[in-house]
Amino acid sequence: MCLTLAVGLIAAGCQDVRANPGYAIAMHGKPVLPPDFSEMPYVNPDAPKGGKLVQSVSGSFDSLNPFIVKGVALQQIRGFVVESLMVRGNDEPFTLYGLLADKIETNDARTYATFHLNPQARFCDGRPVRVEDVLFSWQLLRDKGRPNHRQYYSKVAAAEAIDERTVRFDFGGTEDRELPLILGLMPILPKHAIDAATFEQTSMTAPLGSGPYRVTAVKPGASVTLTRNPDYWGRDLPVNRGLWNFDEIRFDFYREANSQFEAFKRGLYDFRVETEPLRWHEGYDFPAAGNGQLVREALKTGLPAPSEYLVFNTRRPIFSDVRVREALTLLFDFEWINRNYFFGLYSRAGGFFAGSELSAYARAADEGERSLLKPFPSAVRGDILDGSYRLPVTDGSGRDRETLRIALALLTQAGYEFDGTVLRHRSTKAPLAFEMLVTTRDQERIALTYARDLKRAGIKVSVRSVDGVQFDQRRLGFDFDMIQNRWDQSLSPGNEQSFYWGSEAADIHGTRNYMGVKNPAVDAMIAAMLKARRRPDFVDAVRALDRVLMSGFYAIPVYNVREQWIARWNRIERPVATALTGYLPETWWRRPPKPSK
Repeated sequence: MCLTLAVGLIAAGCQDVRANPGYAIAMHGKPVLPPDFSEMPYVNPDAPKGGKLVQSVSGSFDSLNPFIVKGVALQQIRGFVVESLMVRGNDEPFTLYGLLADKIETNDARTYATFHLNPQARFCDGRPVRVEDVLFSWQLLRDKGRPNHRQYYSKVAAAEAIDERTVRFDFGGTEDRELPLILGLMPILPKHAIDAATFEQTSMTAPLGSGPYRVTAVKPGASVTLTRNPDYWGRDLPVNRGLWNFDEIRFDFYREANSQFEAFKRGLYDFRVETEPLRWHEGYDFPAAGNGQLVREALKTGLPAPSEYLVFNTRRPIFSDVRVREALTLLFDFEWINRNYFFGLYSRAGGFFAGSELSAYARAADEGERSLLKPFPSAVRGDILDGSYRLPVTDGSGRDRETLRIALALLTQAGYEFDGTVLRHRSTKAPLAFEMLVTTRDQERIALTYARDLKRAGIKVSVRSVDGVQFDQRRLGFDFDMIQNRWDQSLSPGNEQSFYWGSEAADIHGTRNYMGVKNPAVDAMIAAMLKARRRPDFVDAVRALDRVLMSGFYAIPVYNVREQWIARWNRIERPVATALTGYLPETWWRRPPKPSK
C-alpha cells in the first residue's frame, strides 16, 4: 500500500510516482507539465515589461476586501495582490502548480494535505510568509469569510504546523478528493496586518498581500490602481514567467453600459469583453475599428459554453411547482429572440455544461450514471434519462400556438385556469404574476419580450430595472422572483457545485444557489463527483447531476455563448497561444514604442 504519493499521481491505482515529488497536483490523472517546466504554454516568456493597462468594470465598489459577504469589492484583488498556496494551470481541467507553497503531499485516499512553503515567499512589506499565516488564513476564512470559504474550509478536521515551513491539514472521514486542491487555492493573508475582529467590515484600506501588485490609489466608486511591486518575490518562478507585465493596472468603474462603451471608443480603456451581439455585430463601426488601431477577436475555449439563464426563485410559492416552471420554460421563445436581437450568433442547450463531455443534454445515460441515480428513481425524467428530451423549438413568430397549448395544459394540471384574460389559481384565486429583476439593457430587452409572450398565456410579469449594486445586493439576499444569471463552469467542477445548488447553500445568503435547490439527489451526485478517482467515474457523476438539475426545471436556458468576443486597442498585445480557459490579461503586454529615427 502507498502511504505517501507525489501528487503528480494516477488516481486510479496506487502507483508511486515519487520521482517527481510534490511539484503539482491534478484532480484526475497526472499534471501535464514536467517538474522542470520553464513557463506556461500560453505565455510569451519574453514579453516586455512596462507601461499601463486600463480595464473597465461594470457597476461600482465600496470595499477592497473580496473575501467577505458585505460590500461589493474589486475581485481582482485576489491573484494580483493576494496570492494562494498554489496556482492553476490554465491549459488543464484542474491542475495546480506551486506558488507560495513549492511542494504538496497527500496520500492515495487524499485524507490529508501537507504544504511546504517556498522559503523565498514574502509579503510586500518584506516579511516572510509563515505557517502561522496559513493557519490564520484558514481559520479566519472558515469563520468569517464568504460562504464558499466557510463551507470548504470547515471540512478540515485538524490543522497543525509540522515545522516553520510545513503545514498539514487532515480531513478526517471526509470523502472529498478535491480538498487538497481547494486548500491549494486558499488565499493567504498576513496575520500581522489583519485585525480579525473587524475583518467582516467593508473597508477601503488597501490589503497587504504577497502578489505581484500593490494597491496604490483608490477613488471610491470610480477607480482602483495597482502598481507592480519591483521587489515581488515570485517574479522568476516558472508559473509567473511571461505574466504580470504591466507596471500599472487601473480598474475604472462605469455604472452605465452605453457610457462604458463610448469610453472604450475614445480609447479611455484598453480592452473590453463584448457580451452584446448587437454591439458586436454593428457597434464597432468607428474609424479605429477599420484602420487597424482596434483588434477584434473571437476566441474559442475548451470549457463548457458560458450560458445565461432565467432563474426561478423556488423559495417563492409561485415557483414551487415544477409544472409551472416547465410551462414557463416552454413559453420562452429563443428562436424569435436569437433572430431579432442576437443575429443568430447564439445557440441553446439544456443543462449546465453545454458543449462539453460533461453535458447530459441529448445524450442517453450510461450504466455508471444509472447506477448513481438508482437510489433516486423519481429524480430524473425518463426523456432526460434516455437523452430524447429537447428544449422547445418555436416557429420564431413570437406567437407559437403549439408551445402555448402544451404550456397551458401543464398550468391546468398545476391548478390554474383562466378568469377572463387572467390566469388564476383555482383554489386561491391568486393570479399567476411575478417580477423580473434586471440590471442591463440586454437583460431588459429579453425580460420585456418574455413578458409580452407570457401575457398571451394570462400571466402578468413586471420588469424592474435596478443599478448593478442593488442588483447584486438583492441577488445575494435572494430577494427576487426571477433574475438572469450565468454560472461559469470548468472541465473539473467540484466543491463549488455545492455552493451553486447544494441544499445547505439554499439557506445561506451570499451563495450562488439562487434558485433555492434542495434536492437530495443533487447533493448525492455532488458527493459522488467529489469521491471519483477516475475521470470516467467523474464524468458519470457530473452528467447525473446535470440530469437532476434539468429535470427540476430550476432555470430557463436563454442562450449559450460559443466564443469570447474580445476587442483591444493595438497598443496592447497578447501571446499567440490561447489558454484552454480563454483570454488572460495577465499574460498581455504593452507594445513598446518604436525607436525614434
